[in-house]
Amino acid sequence: MGSRNECRIYVGNLPPDIRTKDIQDLFHKFGKVTFVDLKNRRGPPFAFVEFEDARDADDAVKARDGYDYDGYRLRVEFPRGGGPGSYRGNNRNDRSRDGGGGRMGGRGPPAKRSQYRVMVTGLPSSGSWQDLKDHMREAGDVCFADTYKDGSGVVEFLRHEDMKYAIKKLDDSRFRSHEGEVAYIRVREDSGENDRGGGGSGGGRDYRD
Repeated sequence: MGSRNECRIYVGNLPPDIRTKDIQDLFHKFGKVTFVDLKNRRGPPFAFVEFEDARDADDAVKARDGYDYDGYRLRVEFPRGGGPGSYRGNNRNDRSRDGGGGRMGGRGPPAKRSQYRVMVTGLPSSGSWQDLKDHMREAGDVCFADTYKDGSGVVEFLRHEDMKYAIKKLDDSRFRSHEGEVAYIRVREDSGENDRGGGGSGGGRDYRD
């Protein structure tokens, strides 16, 4: 059987008109799908799929990551972070936990900005900080994101391993804005010396919404 985390996979880079049934059809051949959680209300759609058996989830990741679905190259991976409640999809309202337990919910003092920061370049003109957050949180818990008018942006992660994962896996990845503009973005580690001071599209966002 395996734990819930071992049976759960992340599916990204989905077409905007994707339906829950389409996702079920994509994965039923690998084993019994117990739950599909499709997020498509705001920004690029993504989904979490739970299998009854962890081995089926492993097979699905190996077979469907990079699979061409209706012109979209699917990104299928196990969620990062591990453990119940530590990943964005383990809560029904996933947007309420994007920054992890410390940054959200208005309890206690505001959390500090993270030192695990990447610079993103090559964003399309309609790419918003929300789009960037949705794209980059595939790597883990995003605690801050902002975009600038020159097509660049910054993203900060709660954990060093998530930052490294983003650099390795999301560099030269296909980014799609909420308006449907597509571009391939570059992701690199930022030393923090070139802090642009929040002069971008909205001064940055730490996720309390």
